[in-house]
Amino acid sequence: MFVSIPTRQKPARRWATPLLSVAIWIAFMWTISRPDEARRALWLSWGALAHGLGGDPRHWLAAVQDSGARRLFTALFLHADWSHLLGNLVFLLIFGLPAEKFMGPWRFLLLFALGGVISNLVAGIVIGGSGHIVIGSSGAISAVIGAYLALFPNARLGVVLPLGLFLEFVRTPASLLIGAWALLQVGFAYIGPAFGTVAWSAHIAGFVVGVIYALFVRSAITKRMRQQRGY
Repeated sequence: MFVSIPTRQKPARRWATPLLSVAIWIAFMWTISRPDEARRALWLSWGALAHGLGGDPRHWLAAVQDSGARRLFTALFLHADWSHLLGNLVFLLIFGLPAEKFMGPWRFLLLFALGGVISNLVAGIVIGGSGHIVIGSSGAISAVIGAYLALFPNARLGVVLPLGLFLEFVRTPASLLIGAWALLQVGFAYIGPAFGTVAWSAHIAGFVVGVIYALFVRSAITKRMRQQRGY
């Protein structure tokens, strides 16, 4: 008598998050090695241009045509300085690795690209005035954070809190920390000129895209995980 025994597949390697991190790092090292004028010219050529076009739906198409779909994507790999770069890389690794493990590298890459392009488009339209340049992967990483929250609503994140003269490691619900982060993005978007150098609208748009994307592909992800476990 033959018995069918399910085989447990090896989990897929998480290569998308490290690949994106390396690509972002290399792009930054290349741009920072160039003279100031050449660096600004590169931002103008590859960054997403803001037009401050308001809410007219016809302007969305104009923004895509003027900036180009290429700019909306390539802007994700440009960063202004070290703090801009390192902050994004830390968040990408913290939330990207577990999200990629659950959804797979190809769905993760699609999330990063889709969230980044849409967030840059929204930022380009929301930012007042014209001639501003939108650069950075913050919108794409915000999409990763939104997807992480939708996929792991009960997860807990480790936080180091200063308690007097000591540092205490505390595990806090991810929904609480990410929820507080999302509220800060909304608040900062309306604070005023002091925060004008940060495209908070891109963070908000990316976060919303990430949540929607994760909910849309959740059933396919669950099926994939069951196949890996041999169910």
